[in-house]
Formats: sequence, structure tokens, C-alpha cells
Amino acid sequence: EVQLVESGGGLVQAGGSLRLSCATSGFTLADYGIGWFRQAPGKEREGISCISTTTGTTYYVDSVKGRFTISSDNTQNTVYLQMNSLKREDTAVYYCAAGPPLGIFDAFAGSSFLGSRNTMDYWGKGTLVTVSS
Repeated sequence: EVQLVESGGGLVQAGGSLRLSCATSGFTLADYGIGWFRQAPGKEREGISCISTTTGTTYYVDSVKGRFTISSDNTQNTVYLQMNSLKREDTAVYYCAAGPPLGIFDAFAGSSFLGSRNTMDYWGKGTLVTVSS
């Protein structure tokens, strides 16, 4: 059974940090690109970062660039999202998803991958991040 399970969310003050984990099972992590998405109340789900689990190439949208870091540990079948300098506008439910494989890719490909959320193969159920002022 394919599973993606997010954890690490919670309540944090603005300026603080959290590390989200996406534990995967039931498939070979290296066969998929992994993206992190988030959905704030009343807003559409948006892609914020993705990673090639074979080359380590990463991509971030501008709103999180320089603050968030995505990484993967294929030995643990887990993808992480380190979030620093959190802002109130980062409050959302955060999801990880597995999609088409990524190799070495550029910003256009990264943006396209995150924009193709309807074609992701597998999704987790999300973890809530709340940033207070």
C-alpha cells in the first residue's frame, strides 16, 4: 500500500522554525519527484518546493526561497521540509506528494512540476502549521 505521511506541524511563533517530514512507503522514492504543497484557509492549494530524489536538484517558489529547505533521505524513504523564519502567511495545511520523476531540472521544470498538482500520483493527508504573531 502506498503511503505518504506528513508530520512535524504545529503551532509556532513568527520567526520560529519547524521541520516537516514526509515518510513514504509502498513505492520506490527514487522513482518519483516529491513536492511540498500547502493550502491556507480559503485559498487554493499551492506548490512551494520540489526535489529530485535522485539528483538532489531542488526548486522553491519565491515566497519561501531562502527560508525553506527541502531534502530527502532515500535510506529512510523520507523527504523533509525545514522551515525557518516563519511568517503568519505560512499558516496552512502542508502536504507532500509524489509525481513524475525529476532529474536535473531548471526553474521552469520545477515550476511546471508544482503546477501539475492534478497529475500527482500520490498525496499525503497533510499536517497543519500555524504561525502566530
